[in-house]
Amino acid sequence: MQTFKAAEYKATHFKWEVSGKVATITLNRPERKNPLTFDSYAELGTLFRRLAQASDVKTVVVTGAGGNFCSGGDVHEIIGPLVKKQEADDMPGLLAFTRMTGELVKAMRHCPQPIIAAVDGICAGAGAIIAMASDLRLGTPRAKTAFLFVRVGLAGADMGACSILPRLIGHGRASELLYTGRSMSADEADRWGFFNRLVAPEDLLGEAQKLAAEIADGPTFAHGVTKTCLHQEWAMDIDSAIEAEAQAQAICMQTKDYGRAYRAFVAKQRPVFEGN
Repeated sequence: MQTFKAAEYKATHFKWEVSGKVATITLNRPERKNPLTFDSYAELGTLFRRLAQASDVKTVVVTGAGGNFCSGGDVHEIIGPLVKKQEADDMPGLLAFTRMTGELVKAMRHCPQPIIAAVDGICAGAGAIIAMASDLRLGTPRAKTAFLFVRVGLAGADMGACSILPRLIGHGRASELLYTGRSMSADEADRWGFFNRLVAPEDLLGEAQKLAAEIADGPTFAHGVTKTCLHQEWAMDIDSAIEAEAQAQAICMQTKDYGRAYRAFVAKQRPVFEGN
């Protein structure tokens, strides 16, 4: 299998840093609250796909620069050109764009490394989707999350929101956010289970990277199996899910990490996992 050396990757449309086994993506257009462009959408999707071949990165943190997470698609660089396509009756062009944005969510969900979103300030539109598609989310008391597609005349059904968001916060709450486009406060997001917890803004990135490092020190092959099961079992009945997990666990029992954990327990030591 072709390998991807994540530590050597040079990002073009966002910041990419690797420290130990943790990679950090920073959306880095703070003067505009870190909006996405056609290029950054595409590069993010490609990167998350390539991480399946990376052995040097075990977890990923996604954050934004300048006190905000992401304000969504850039009004001038994305929405303007899309309106021109609409005016030209370019349905194939519009569909190509919406499929491309959805591919980013698919790439995140199929990326074997757990993804942690560190959310401060504005988290709107596609930014809210990126946070939603992550495996874990840390927020700050000033975070404001909005799935605001309805405010620009679009459906709340965007990039998997109608599938994933109800599973995180419940059908009724998701429906309210998707129909109204209103902001979900940090307190609501915390109480509703969107955020795993709230931390002070100055501690956000450090806490997210600390959590990522803790997960990265675990049995990372097994973490990848857990992520796959969490994703696939949405479409399974309980009997199918139990059988899928039986097979998945039997595979994990063949890893060296499983033996390492047992020997460490016998020796009354903390296991050192190597991800194989």
